[in-house]
Amino acid sequence: MIEGLAAIYIFMLAGFTGYEIISKVPVILHTPLMSGSNFVHGIVLVGAMVALGIAETTAQQAIGFIAVLLGAGNAVGGYVVTERMLEMFRPSDKKEKGEDS
Repeated sequence: MIEGLAAIYIFMLAGFTGYEIISKVPVILHTPLMSGSNFVHGIVLVGAMVALGIAETTAQQAIGFIAVLLGAGNAVGGYVVTERMLEMFRPSDKKEKGEDS
């Protein structure tokens, strides 16, 4: 029972700390910060898959499955945002050819 409470406490503390840190980041840095942390999303996904793999009860399996879904969505979303950010810095074809819009 104490181990479960410690895990919940650590989870809540990590969530609060993450929220406080990210809320203080200027808006212009959110996208580079996300693209730079995509590797962390991959590690979270691997951890969720390991947790799902060792799950024994139905509740543990359900939580592990949800963790894998959310981790995968987070990783894919990070790469999509990175691609959109990089697209802003690519020159458009019309500007290179000298055509007017």
